[in-house]
Amino acid sequence: MRARFVFCFVFVFAFAALPARSQTPSKPVFVSLSEAQPSLAAYNDSLPEDLRSAGQLDEAAWQKWIRQSDLDVRKRLDQGQEDTLSNLLRFGVTYTKEYRIDDEYLPKYGQSSLVDSFAAHRANDLVRALSSPHAPEGFREMRAFVEKQGYSFQAAAERLKVKKYLLANLGRLRDDFIKAHSEEAKGNRWQVFEQRGISLDTNLWPDYNVDASLRTMVKQGRLKQGSIKRVAVVGPGLDFVNKQQGYDFYPPQTTQPFAVLDTLFRLKLADPETVELYTLDISWDVNLHIERIHKAAASGKPYVLELPWYSAGRWTDEFRGKFVAYWQDLGGTIGRSVPAVKVPEGAEGIDIRAIEVHSAVVKRVTPLDLNIVFQRLELAPEERFDLIIGTNVFVYYGAFEQSLVRANVAKMLKPAGLLLSSEKLADRIENGLAGDLTTEIPMTGPPVMTDYIFSYRKN
Repeated sequence: MRARFVFCFVFVFAFAALPARSQTPSKPVFVSLSEAQPSLAAYNDSLPEDLRSAGQLDEAAWQKWIRQSDLDVRKRLDQGQEDTLSNLLRFGVTYTKEYRIDDEYLPKYGQSSLVDSFAAHRANDLVRALSSPHAPEGFREMRAFVEKQGYSFQAAAERLKVKKYLLANLGRLRDDFIKAHSEEAKGNRWQVFEQRGISLDTNLWPDYNVDASLRTMVKQGRLKQGSIKRVAVVGPGLDFVNKQQGYDFYPPQTTQPFAVLDTLFRLKLADPETVELYTLDISWDVNLHIERIHKAAASGKPYVLELPWYSAGRWTDEFRGKFVAYWQDLGGTIGRSVPAVKVPEGAEGIDIRAIEVHSAVVKRVTPLDLNIVFQRLELAPEERFDLIIGTNVFVYYGAFEQSLVRANVAKMLKPAGLLLSSEKLADRIENGLAGDLTTEIPMTGPPVMTDYIFSYRKN
């Protein structure tokens, strides 16, 4: 669920050029106390501290808590944006020639004069790039974010404060990295980012994993052709500084909604002329970006997606072969291949291609501001979703919050509708969703790192 701000907008668009479609979903509603009671009882021993200390709850007290919690979650996007800024500092190749601060170097920051030197030089170069009046779009957005935090780029003394801010964020990211790779975190994999900022960064792996899961379901007869008419993607992401290698040489973009549609069309699970896809996100940046590309599509403008991947990674032979085939075909049902941006010096080991998504496909996507943890859409039976997808989203929440997610998703799905999640959701109670299929994707090795897609079906 990757708004920086606490506004709660719902974006609704007219689709005059498209065939008639169902009524756009209503505004989100917050979960009521009675609806939350099963989760409150099941996770009484691990509720958030402020909820445990609230004492006996009535509806008014519950609504006060849940609305404040919604605001608190949205504020976590600021810290997530700082993580993006730190990844730009660590990995960026367009603004510096300095060594990158990879996962081997990051834990040594503050303890190694060599790594500290890399970081200081990178910070100087990044401040210079952010100060430029001719900076590209992603850097302009990063500068605006830094200025919102109260910093300025006007004078040398103010730019020095920005540098210290960047390096302080890098230190916090280092601590988060060490904690996330600890033995304690390994036992809490599905909720490991519960205390971290919520980041918008993404990459192509979740899209491949969703494709692999859907293919398995089709092969096993769990999904039938033409059965998907309404889809929701929770937290689709807005990629500018890719979370794995920190690419910074293409404009901000959202990939997952279009990768999902491409898979659905390729597997003949959805009709390109009638399918509806909604993105559910709390990020103002994500919602505004999708609103803009939709308006551009209404005037016939396509949407160009850059598709980089780190081909030099330690991938398993099986994953590499299957992913490359997926990557080469990606976009074939929703657009056409176009020349990609040039990979700059310093970004060796990266392969890239680009696709131009047809404007008619872009117009199938509608952004909605919704916090899936604390809110849901009140939908008539015919408006409910056949498929809801959330990858690298629910890991930012604890067991109680994940239980609320299950309940909210179940209420928005049609009977036998599916939720696909890259996290195994807390399951003391099913809350209307039962585990259906687990897809394992061994990715790197040795040692082997495995990704998962968990499928949940509405009872």
